[in-house]
Amino acid sequence: MSSANDHSRAAGVLLLCRAEPDRVRPSAQLLNEPLLLVPAGEGWSALIPGEDSWRSEGTSLAEATAGWAHALAVAESWPVVGLWWDANGAGFVVAAGFRRTVGYHWLADGTPAGEEAAMGALRSRLGLDPVLDGAALDGLARPDSDAGAAARVLGLIAVLSRTGLTLPPGLAPGASAARLRAAAGVLPEAEAVDWPGWRQAVRAGLDAAERGTLGAWTRGPRARALGAAEIAAGLALALGARRAGRRGWTAVGAVLAADGALTLAYDWWRERT
Repeated sequence: MSSANDHSRAAGVLLLCRAEPDRVRPSAQLLNEPLLLVPAGEGWSALIPGEDSWRSEGTSLAEATAGWAHALAVAESWPVVGLWWDANGAGFVVAAGFRRTVGYHWLADGTPAGEEAAMGALRSRLGLDPVLDGAALDGLARPDSDAGAAARVLGLIAVLSRTGLTLPPGLAPGASAARLRAAAGVLPEAEAVDWPGWRQAVRAGLDAAERGTLGAWTRGPRARALGAAEIAAGLALALGARRAGRRGWTAVGAVLAADGALTLAYDWWRERT
């Protein structure tokens, strides 16, 4: 594990998100860290933090990476793989939703020093092939005198590339944070992710949610039709149940009607924001 105050110039972090940049941006903004966001292949994005983000007393690179990955993934449907490296070794963390963030690391000479359960978590949370990818991951957890820590991370990236990950030139383990950001900064599609303030952050989060799979049912014609139908059905159920003296069903009808009213109110509010 890296030391708490490792100031190695070769230290770096890559946060690999299995989602397009538009979906990653709102969560990345909430970190309130100096980040660069770039596309990283089909269905992948990469975030590159500045070195000052982790160079605080008592914070190891592995701990900082785990914290960022967890914060990015906790409220999202897509997983995050955080890669880190420094003079003492390298490793990865994998975060997905509210599940526990787990990690694995190698010493500088490539000696495995992590728990094999992390490899299984990586395989399951990213939906990797249990046979082909599983064999490759098992190999990364075995001793290999010819593979240093950077080579181990490159091997992990090769496994992830089978899912569509394609890192831009210059984003490679062993490079310093400054070199990573310089390489990412020359890409035309690179963007700095800045904290926009709470108002804009909430708006960006709502925009991202509305572009999701259920977005059509939260705003627009479908949402208005759904809201009106819920109000009509809820009122009918509540009135009928009240006449029959069935208090439980009266409450259900009231909740259904209230949900429909909220759907219509949300659509109305979003049209004016």
